[in-house]
Amino acid sequence: MSKHREIEAKTLLSKEVYQKITNSFQVKNNFIQENYYFDTPKDFLKKHNISLRIRIYADHAEQTMKVPDPNPVQKNFHEVIEINDNLTREKAKELIEQKHVIFQGNIGEYITNHFTSEQNKLSIFTWSKTRRILMNGPENCELTLDATSYPDSYKDYELEIENTNPTLIQKVQQILEKDFNFTQTADNTNQNKIARASAHKNTI
Repeated sequence: MSKHREIEAKTLLSKEVYQKITNSFQVKNNFIQENYYFDTPKDFLKKHNISLRIRIYADHAEQTMKVPDPNPVQKNFHEVIEINDNLTREKAKELIEQKHVIFQGNIGEYITNHFTSEQNKLSIFTWSKTRRILMNGPENCELTLDATSYPDSYKDYELEIENTNPTLIQKVQQILEKDFNFTQTADNTNQNKIARASAHKNTI
């Protein structure tokens, strides 16, 4: 299990800009992840700005919860506390096949401590599949490039710059905007992945 503060800039890109960036820096890792999103029938987690998902990779899996940071250290970028528990692929698949999931581990403990009345109402409501590329970007800052597909076959492309130093995030973002000719706007900045998956869900 890990628990850490996540600070990141998230920008939706055109396919053309995404491809230019992925062709311009050294690749550190490249993998596929399946993402299964959970909430109650009345959107309890969404209303409390909490996200809960199970991610399945080629050789392992994890359950991840992102909750609001009660003591944010900056105001310019997306910031949450992320809690992770490792799972086997077999356990993850077992969970996503259940009608309702009772989460165990540290995420289960958080749910019990903060909203125990909702813990037996959690179920999958949408999913997505992402090819994630980790790259060594400007200023030796790691870049995450995501190409994500949704249940209705829609696909989008996103740049994430995650770092504990908000000043570095801003500097790298400005370098990339200048070098690859794109601009952050209200429509392409910090667009929630779960909201996008919900907008493009079909049937599970």
